Amino acid sequence: MDADESRSNLDLEGRCGTCARFVRVTERVEAHGAVSRVGDCLLGVWPSPLNERGTCPHYTKRGEFKLSLSTKNQRTATRTPKRTSPVVAQPFSFPEAMTDMDADEFRLALRQVLREELGLGEVTIAPRWAGGQVIVKPGRDGVAEKTIPIDSLFHKIVLIRDKLRVLEQKINSHPLLTDEDKVQMQQYITQCYGSLTTFNLLFDAKDEGFVGQRNREE
Repeated sequence: MDADESRSNLDLEGRCGTCARFVRVTERVEAHGAVSRVGDCLLGVWPSPLNERGTCPHYTKRGEFKLSLSTKNQRTATRTPKRTSPVVAQPFSFPEAMTDMDADEFRLALRQVLREELGLGEVTIAPRWAGGQVIVKPGRDGVAEKTIPIDSLFHKIVLIRDKLRVLEQKINSHPLLTDEDKVQMQQYITQCYGSLTTFNLLFDAKDEGFVGQRNREE
């Protein structure tokens, strides 16, 4: 280091020109002919180009800068990795009765569970109507009457009841319907139940039939 450079560093003591974070230094000639140095600050305290005579509270003299870890980082850096035992997944075993099922039996069992969860279990016709017929007799002479097996009619009635119950549950659990909408639609379904109470005499168990508005209020 020559005398001029030493004198320059002495004049810049505590300023950016002698800071360890003053980098990418270039020289430029000022308007009055003097030569000065500009560079960049690694901390970004001042915008570039930064004059060497700038100052800031983060000054660190060149040659004395040391990278030091915080106490927390030192503990992290020297910490010995903790050994953990590998987690072994426990094998899942199906009940033996399920492993012996074929596809059709499994579908049948699943359908039965869903029907029970939705309240759509097996419904039986009252014994006195089993095997009977519904006779549809026209009001005009010369027109043949029509007979419908009661068991077939009862099956269709049960399907209607099941569909209404599923619709009722879908409405009650729908995330986009307001409470007011749900109440209004529920009233329509209840009115449908009331219109079908005529067929309750076909059910063996009375609690499996239709319940109208009046019965619900009671």
